[in-house]
Amino acid sequence: MSAFVELSNVSKNYQSPGGEEGVEVFSGINLTLDEGESAAIVGPSGSGKSTLLNVVGVLDKPSGGKVMVDEREVTELGPEEAAAFRNQTVGFVFQAHHLLPQCTVLENVMVPALAGHGNLTGVSLRKRAEELLEEVGLSHRLHHRPAEISGGEKQRAAVARALVNEPKLLLADEPTGSLDKANADRLTELLATLHETRGLTLLAVTHSTAVASRMGAIYRLDAGKLVRD
Repeated sequence: MSAFVELSNVSKNYQSPGGEEGVEVFSGINLTLDEGESAAIVGPSGSGKSTLLNVVGVLDKPSGGKVMVDEREVTELGPEEAAAFRNQTVGFVFQAHHLLPQCTVLENVMVPALAGHGNLTGVSLRKRAEELLEEVGLSHRLHHRPAEISGGEKQRAAVARALVNEPKLLLADEPTGSLDKANADRLTELLATLHETRGLTLLAVTHSTAVASRMGAIYRLDAGKLVRD
């Protein structure tokens, strides 16, 4: 059985505007995750952790190497295929919640399902969004707007939004980075519980030892190389 996520000799570099020698972010990255596994990527700021996560989630393209997710070579997807793949297979949780300020919490959770790549609509979509918000402890905030809820609640709403299309892969980029300790601990526990109960494959970039310690494996990205701690 093949790995659910497999990176083979992946590299990323950026060319300078003047055509001079480019900047290498990382190279020779190899990583495998089986379905249902969890892992954290740690390392110093600026080491390319978020860039690597974006490559796995098809938000960015590698400069070299191959990325396989769910037996698909995602580096070869065209723009429309990539958009559908991100929407249906991957859930994203970022450090900033990116909730739409004009929409209620319930409407924000429903947004990814309205992109036209899935079949969840109408009453079924609303019911699923409500169930997810209950699962993350926000059933009392359905009709509030983001400005009316706390930072921790915003991140939990963002987690619910990431799950609305039932993704197989959840990518979390510094999910607790903007939270105080109490809310960070609650979000960490939520992510760990969702991973266990839903069988999600979870890959998290983090500076938090609390988050990293809840993952099944820890990798360190430093000086352009990824090694298992």
